[in-house]
Amino acid sequence: MITLYHCDGARSFRPLWMLEEQGLPYELKMLPFPPRVFAKEYMAINPLGTIPFMVDGETKMTESSGICHYLGTRHGPTPLVVGVDEPAYGAFLNWMYFSDATLTFPQTLVLRYSQLEPEERRNPQVSGDYAKWFLGRLRAVEAATANSEFLCAGRFTAADIANGYALRLAGNIGLDKDFGPNVRAYWERLQQRDGYQRAVAAEQKAGVEQGVKARVRP
Repeated sequence: MITLYHCDGARSFRPLWMLEEQGLPYELKMLPFPPRVFAKEYMAINPLGTIPFMVDGETKMTESSGICHYLGTRHGPTPLVVGVDEPAYGAFLNWMYFSDATLTFPQTLVLRYSQLEPEERRNPQVSGDYAKWFLGRLRAVEAATANSEFLCAGRFTAADIANGYALRLAGNIGLDKDFGPNVRAYWERLQQRDGYQRAVAAEQKAGVEQGVKARVRP
Protein backbone atom coordinates (compact mmCIF):
# COMPACT_ATOMS: atom_id res chain seq x y z
CA MET A 1 0.00 0.00 0.00
CA ILE A 2 1.30 3.43 -0.93
CA THR A 3 1.36 5.89 1.97
CA LEU A 4 1.34 9.63 1.31
CA TYR A 5 1.98 12.23 4.02
CA HIS A 6 0.15 15.41 3.11
CA CYS A 7 -0.75 18.89 4.35
CA ASP A 8 -3.86 20.67 3.17
CA GLY A 9 -3.04 22.78 0.11
CA ALA A 10 0.65 21.78 0.06
CA ARG A 11 2.62 20.54 -2.95
CA SER A 12 1.90 16.98 -1.80
CA PHE A 13 -1.38 17.60 -3.60
CA ARG A 14 0.50 16.73 -6.82
CA PRO A 15 1.01 13.04 -5.93
CA LEU A 16 -2.46 12.89 -4.34
CA TRP A 17 -3.97 14.05 -7.63
CA MET A 18 -1.76 11.60 -9.54
CA LEU A 19 -2.89 8.72 -7.34
CA GLU A 20 -6.53 9.58 -7.98
CA GLU A 21 -6.01 9.91 -11.74
CA GLN A 22 -4.38 6.48 -11.83
CA GLY A 23 -6.93 4.92 -9.50
CA LEU A 24 -4.23 3.49 -7.24
CA PRO A 25 -4.95 2.40 -3.65
CA TYR A 26 -3.24 4.53 -1.04
CA GLU A 27 -3.32 5.69 2.56
CA LEU A 28 -3.40 9.44 3.15
CA LYS A 29 -1.87 10.75 6.37
CA MET A 30 -2.73 14.38 7.09
CA LEU A 31 -0.40 16.67 8.99
CA PRO A 32 -0.74 20.27 10.24
CA PHE A 33 1.33 22.84 8.36
CA PRO A 34 4.24 23.14 8.81
CA PRO A 35 4.69 19.67 10.32
CA ARG A 36 8.25 20.34 11.55
CA VAL A 37 6.65 22.87 13.93
CA PHE A 38 3.25 21.36 14.74
CA ALA A 39 3.94 17.62 14.36
CA LYS A 40 7.51 17.17 15.57
CA GLU A 41 7.10 13.38 15.68
CA TYR A 42 7.02 13.50 11.88
CA MET A 43 10.74 14.30 11.90
CA ALA A 44 11.39 10.68 12.87
CA ILE A 45 9.66 9.62 9.65
CA ASN A 46 11.07 12.31 7.37
CA PRO A 47 14.12 14.05 8.90
CA LEU A 48 13.71 16.90 6.40
CA GLY A 49 10.34 17.71 7.93
CA THR A 50 9.02 18.49 4.46
CA ILE A 51 5.84 17.55 2.64
CA PRO A 52 5.24 15.34 0.69
CA PHE A 53 6.71 12.11 1.91
CA MET A 54 5.70 8.98 0.05
CA VAL A 55 6.41 5.39 1.02
CA ASP A 56 5.92 2.56 -1.47
CA GLY A 57 7.48 -0.59 -0.09
CA GLU A 58 11.19 0.14 0.25
CA THR A 59 10.89 3.33 -1.82
CA LYS A 60 10.76 6.64 0.04
CA MET A 61 10.48 9.96 -1.79
CA THR A 62 10.16 13.65 -0.89
CA GLU A 63 9.90 15.49 -4.24
CA SER A 64 6.32 16.01 -5.44
CA SER A 65 6.90 16.11 -9.20
CA GLY A 66 9.35 13.21 -8.95
CA ILE A 67 6.75 11.17 -7.08
CA CYS A 68 4.26 11.79 -9.89
CA HIS A 69 6.80 10.57 -12.45
CA TYR A 70 7.59 7.56 -10.28
CA LEU A 71 3.93 6.60 -9.85
CA GLY A 72 3.30 6.85 -13.57
CA THR A 73 6.25 4.66 -14.50
CA ARG A 74 6.40 2.20 -11.60
CA HIS A 75 2.64 1.70 -11.49
CA GLY A 76 1.99 2.19 -15.21
CA PRO A 77 1.73 2.02 -18.07
CA THR A 78 -0.44 5.11 -18.17
CA PRO A 79 -1.03 7.87 -20.72
CA LEU A 80 -0.24 10.29 -17.89
CA VAL A 81 3.45 9.72 -18.64
CA VAL A 82 5.00 10.59 -22.01
CA GLY A 83 7.28 7.77 -23.15
CA VAL A 84 10.88 8.13 -24.31
CA ASP A 85 9.84 7.06 -27.80
CA GLU A 86 7.28 9.88 -28.12
CA PRO A 87 8.24 13.19 -29.79
CA ALA A 88 7.00 15.16 -26.77
CA TYR A 89 9.20 13.30 -24.25
CA GLY A 90 11.62 16.21 -23.85
CA ALA A 91 8.81 18.74 -23.50
CA PHE A 92 7.17 16.51 -20.90
CA LEU A 93 10.31 16.34 -18.76
CA ASN A 94 10.89 20.07 -19.14
CA TRP A 95 7.38 20.86 -17.90
CA MET A 96 7.76 18.42 -14.99
CA TYR A 97 10.89 20.21 -13.74
CA PHE A 98 9.50 23.66 -14.63
CA SER A 99 6.54 23.08 -12.31
CA ASP A 100 8.56 23.29 -9.10
CA ALA A 101 11.83 24.97 -9.98
CA THR A 102 10.26 27.82 -11.95
CA LEU A 103 6.61 28.16 -10.90
CA THR A 104 6.32 26.95 -7.30
CA PHE A 105 9.62 28.28 -5.94
CA PRO A 106 8.80 32.01 -6.20
CA GLN A 107 5.36 31.40 -4.74
CA THR A 108 6.84 29.86 -1.60
CA LEU A 109 8.65 33.15 -0.97
CA VAL A 110 5.47 35.13 -1.58
CA LEU A 111 3.65 32.90 0.91
CA ARG A 112 6.43 33.07 3.49
CA TYR A 113 7.00 36.81 3.45
CA SER A 114 3.38 37.85 3.13
CA GLN A 115 1.65 35.35 5.45
CA LEU A 116 3.76 32.80 7.31
CA GLU A 117 6.46 34.92 8.94
CA PRO A 118 5.67 36.84 12.14
CA GLU A 119 4.38 40.33 11.41
CA GLU A 120 7.71 42.00 12.14
CA ARG A 121 9.57 39.74 9.68
CA ARG A 122 7.19 40.08 6.75
CA ASN A 123 8.59 41.85 3.73
CA PRO A 124 6.26 43.36 1.10
CA GLN A 125 9.15 44.01 -1.29
CA VAL A 126 10.26 40.37 -1.29
CA SER A 127 6.72 39.04 -1.70
CA GLY A 128 5.99 41.61 -4.41
CA ASP A 129 9.18 40.92 -6.34
CA TYR A 130 8.64 37.16 -6.31
CA ALA A 131 5.00 37.54 -7.27
CA LYS A 132 6.20 39.38 -10.38
CA TRP A 133 8.76 36.62 -10.96
CA PHE A 134 6.03 33.97 -10.85
CA LEU A 135 3.74 35.89 -13.18
CA GLY A 136 6.58 36.51 -15.61
CA ARG A 137 7.42 32.80 -15.78
CA LEU A 138 3.74 31.98 -16.11
CA ARG A 139 3.89 33.49 -19.60
CA ALA A 140 5.27 30.14 -20.76
CA VAL A 141 2.05 28.41 -19.70
CA GLU A 142 -0.02 31.19 -21.27
CA ALA A 143 1.76 30.58 -24.58
CA ALA A 144 1.62 26.77 -24.38
CA THR A 145 -2.14 26.76 -23.81
CA ALA A 146 -3.00 29.29 -26.50
CA ASN A 147 -3.86 26.58 -29.03
CA SER A 148 -3.82 23.41 -26.93
CA GLU A 149 -5.94 22.12 -24.07
CA PHE A 150 -2.89 20.70 -22.28
CA LEU A 151 0.83 21.39 -22.01
CA CYS A 152 2.30 18.64 -24.17
CA ALA A 153 1.72 15.46 -26.18
CA GLY A 154 -1.80 16.53 -27.12
CA ARG A 155 -3.27 15.00 -23.96
CA PHE A 156 -3.57 15.40 -20.21
CA THR A 157 -0.38 14.19 -18.50
CA ALA A 158 1.45 14.33 -15.19
CA ALA A 159 2.95 17.60 -16.44
CA ASP A 160 -0.52 19.14 -16.19
CA ILE A 161 -0.87 17.79 -12.66
CA ALA A 162 2.50 19.20 -11.62
CA ASN A 163 1.87 22.64 -13.11
CA GLY A 164 -1.80 22.57 -12.18
CA TYR A 165 -0.81 22.46 -8.53
CA ALA A 166 1.20 25.66 -9.05
CA LEU A 167 -1.97 27.31 -10.33
CA ARG A 168 -3.90 26.02 -7.32
CA LEU A 169 -1.29 27.51 -5.02
CA ALA A 170 -1.51 30.81 -6.89
CA GLY A 171 -5.23 30.87 -6.16
CA ASN A 172 -4.61 30.16 -2.48
CA ILE A 173 -2.23 33.12 -2.12
CA GLY A 174 -4.15 35.58 -4.26
CA LEU A 175 -2.09 35.58 -7.46
CA ASP A 176 -4.75 34.09 -9.73
CA LYS A 177 -6.32 37.51 -10.29
CA ASP A 178 -3.44 38.20 -12.68
CA PHE A 179 -3.78 35.03 -14.75
CA GLY A 180 -3.92 35.55 -18.50
CA PRO A 181 -6.99 34.32 -20.39
CA ASN A 182 -5.34 31.11 -21.61
CA VAL A 183 -4.04 30.15 -18.17
CA ARG A 184 -7.40 30.94 -16.60
CA ALA A 185 -9.25 28.73 -19.08
CA TYR A 186 -6.63 25.98 -18.70
CA TRP A 187 -6.93 26.00 -14.91
CA GLU A 188 -10.71 25.84 -15.16
CA ARG A 189 -10.41 22.76 -17.41
CA LEU A 190 -8.09 21.03 -14.96
CA GLN A 191 -10.44 21.64 -12.03
CA GLN A 192 -13.27 19.99 -13.95
CA ARG A 193 -11.44 16.67 -14.09
CA ASP A 194 -12.87 13.88 -11.97
CA GLY A 195 -9.40 13.02 -10.70
CA TYR A 196 -8.83 16.55 -9.45
CA GLN A 197 -12.20 16.66 -7.73
CA ARG A 198 -11.62 13.27 -6.10
CA ALA A 199 -8.25 14.47 -4.79
CA VAL A 200 -9.82 17.60 -3.27
CA ALA A 201 -12.55 15.47 -1.68
CA ALA A 202 -9.98 12.99 -0.32
CA GLU A 203 -7.95 15.84 1.17
CA GLN A 204 -11.00 17.31 2.89
CA LYS A 205 -12.33 13.96 4.11
CA ALA A 206 -8.99 12.84 5.56
CA GLY A 207 -8.54 16.18 7.29
CA VAL A 208 -11.90 15.88 9.04
CA GLU A 209 -11.44 12.21 9.95
CA GLN A 210 -7.89 12.74 11.27
CA GLY A 211 -8.70 15.96 13.08
CA VAL A 212 -6.34 18.14 11.08
CA LYS A 213 -7.77 21.56 10.34
CA ALA A 214 -7.56 22.98 6.83
CA ARG A 215 -5.26 25.93 6.36
CA VAL A 216 -6.92 29.33 6.33
CA ARG A 217 -7.06 30.55 2.73
CA PRO A 218 -6.91 34.24 1.78
